Amino acid sequence: MIRFRPKLLDTLPGYGRAAFTHDLSAGITVGVLALPLAMAFAIASGMSPAAGIWTAIVAGFLISALGGSRVQIGGPTGAFIPIVYAIVVDYGVQNLLIATMMSGVMLLAMGAFRLGSMIRFIPLSVVIGFTNGIAVVIFISQIKDFLGLSIEQMPGEFFGKMEALFGALDTIRLPTVAVAVASLAVLLAWNRKAATVAWMRRLPGPLAVLIIATTVNAIVQLPVDTIGSRFGGIPQDLPGFGLPELSFGTLGKLIAPALTIALLGAIESLLSARVADNQIDDRHDPNQELMAQGIANVAAPLFGGFAATGAIARTATNIRSGGRTPIAGMIHAGVLLAVVLALAPLASHIPLATLSAIVVLVSVNMGEWHAFAPKELARYSNQYRVILLGTFFVTVVFDLTLAVELGMVLASLFFIWRMSDLTRIERIPLEDYYGVEALSRPDGTPRILAYRVFGSLFFGAANKLENLLLMQDGHPDVVILDMEKVISIDTTGLDMLQTLHRNLQKRGADLILCDLNSQPGSIVFRSGFLEKLGDENVTSNITEALVRAQRLRGHDPELSYA
Repeated sequence: MIRFRPKLLDTLPGYGRAAFTHDLSAGITVGVLALPLAMAFAIASGMSPAAGIWTAIVAGFLISALGGSRVQIGGPTGAFIPIVYAIVVDYGVQNLLIATMMSGVMLLAMGAFRLGSMIRFIPLSVVIGFTNGIAVVIFISQIKDFLGLSIEQMPGEFFGKMEALFGALDTIRLPTVAVAVASLAVLLAWNRKAATVAWMRRLPGPLAVLIIATTVNAIVQLPVDTIGSRFGGIPQDLPGFGLPELSFGTLGKLIAPALTIALLGAIESLLSARVADNQIDDRHDPNQELMAQGIANVAAPLFGGFAATGAIARTATNIRSGGRTPIAGMIHAGVLLAVVLALAPLASHIPLATLSAIVVLVSVNMGEWHAFAPKELARYSNQYRVILLGTFFVTVVFDLTLAVELGMVLASLFFIWRMSDLTRIERIPLEDYYGVEALSRPDGTPRILAYRVFGSLFFGAANKLENLLLMQDGHPDVVILDMEKVISIDTTGLDMLQTLHRNLQKRGADLILCDLNSQPGSIVFRSGFLEKLGDENVTSNITEALVRAQRLRGHDPELSYA
């Protein structure tokens, strides 16, 4: 049954003036921080700065109002830059909006069908690999604006992008480089000082450097590209509402990009919510969060926005500023709206080099670079290193979708290998059991063989039964399998057991299973194998199995275990 209950409803009872004061302060702080980030991420994604702002307003409001976290802040994020840019280059802006809405439907369905917890099944090595890969791709995407290179249209794929950058190195504009380096230096210094100076903490570093650079440019008229020169500024009125142009011929081609947006949006939003839970001692609802993300990604393109998800940095800022309910996130969206309606004309003077410097620092900070240190890699297995480095390489050189697919396939194969390695079959020395007579025939061949099976009998370990099928230990009258240590059996493992039973029947021999656990016992019963085997040939322990084996041979001994 679909359960739709936003976290906002849980926070409203008992909500008072003190809580609102904290949320108001946090909402204003996050709102002013989100302004430069929304514009910078939009420009880096091949979109207009206005598209980034309206994504933050519309999606940010809906994610907070309908989400499953108390403090999640939503909007455009750096992780989407390579994905959105590639879609814009390959399919155009209108198809990006359609792909975003399709991803919203996917996210909504994932939450409705309660798949939120399954996102946690993605291995940490895959998450770190593609996160670091995305950081590198974002950094590369900013080289053009950071250096002021003259490139009319940056290619979407890696090799074309590198060729274009190297081909345009002789067009470096020193004034642009100077503004970018100065902006980066001011941003680093501001962030460092803000740790010890109280009043500086109230003004986020990205907004501080944006104000400084914009003021200087408005007074001096620096010879650099600005939002006004490239985009004509930011409209001061509300955007038009309407569906993007839909072409049914391209819907099939947009499934893969939409799935990529949905997958990354789900991973990043739930990762952000988990980090926030640890900071406020709360627990988010992952399915409600995915439904809110889905609704936000369906709604944002209707106002000219694009892909949005939970933003870790803005969520952390919200928590540090005192925000404890979704109302803080809703206020953050209102602050952005007020800034657009009141101060949009001033945005024309914002240097693109300054926004590029902000994104460069974001890309550097988002990567977990310590994971690549030789000492750190040496602590883990070869499988971990292959998955981590392989996912990172494919993310940088090819694309995120292929990287996640490769990472998950490698992780699954390595898991199957490890599980199959844990599955083993050992022969039980029946000489340890008193009262067992005539264990062997006069020629020395065994009359009764017993084996203890460990682990899981599944498709990856089916070969472990091959020795039994070939009867390399002899051709006994009875084979006993002690299944006490078997935790599970799949259909392939069951088929191998049935094949062993048929082979024994052809020679007039019998198979006895003993000490079945709940899952193996259930599949043996439900498959009908129990009827073929016979109830009496399934016993509760090895001693009873030996008694049954002797009776099958015409003996009726008293057995005990030494």
